[in-house]
Amino acid sequence: MLDNIPIQDNPSPLRVLIIEDDPVMQLGLRHALSNYPHLKIIGQEMEGYTGLETALRLKPDLIIMDIGLPQLNGIAVTAKIKAALPQTRVVILTSHQNEQDTILALANGADAYCIKGSQIEQLIDAIAVAQSGAMYLDPLVRNVVIQLRPSPQVNIALSDRELEVLQLLVKGHSNPAIAEALFLSESTVKAHLRNIMNKLGVNDRVQVAVVALRSGLVAWDKT
Repeated sequence: MLDNIPIQDNPSPLRVLIIEDDPVMQLGLRHALSNYPHLKIIGQEMEGYTGLETALRLKPDLIIMDIGLPQLNGIAVTAKIKAALPQTRVVILTSHQNEQDTILALANGADAYCIKGSQIEQLIDAIAVAQSGAMYLDPLVRNVVIQLRPSPQVNIALSDRELEVLQLLVKGHSNPAIAEALFLSESTVKAHLRNIMNKLGVNDRVQVAVVALRSGLVAWDKT
């Protein structure tokens, strides 16, 4: 379990929607999560489009999302949900362990990426991390990303302040959270991020994090 995630003093349980096409997995999740009183299952769906419709109707606090959904895959559903409900956290729970799906999921707004078959406590940790506003990657996927060979075209010189911003970005902090942590304005943080993206030759936050991890500019904080 993660000891550094604060327990929220909130009498209202998190309202959770499950979007999973395997009925056995769906039943197992519902049963396992019923043991955690801070979580309340408010619905479950087995297809992408119906999952999207239910999410927009119920406006859950958190969604546990499979990738391999019929009709509309979980990554596409995640993108549409996050565009309409940016405060809803999406935890991907999948058997897919490849880097492409991981990056696509994060790029489309997923707050956590978990691999099926792990202990339920790991999913609970992922939910806690996502609710705190940080990003959670399953250790299996995290290792894939970190151990990738550095890209040969990366030749970067970042300032100390840019490195501080980069380290917080890789941990999943939002611009306001970075600004608060470093005692900067949000506009200054945005300016630093633009400079970092220009230096790394990328155009979004997920690509920044991947290049930073691949090149060794920052190390993933495993705590």
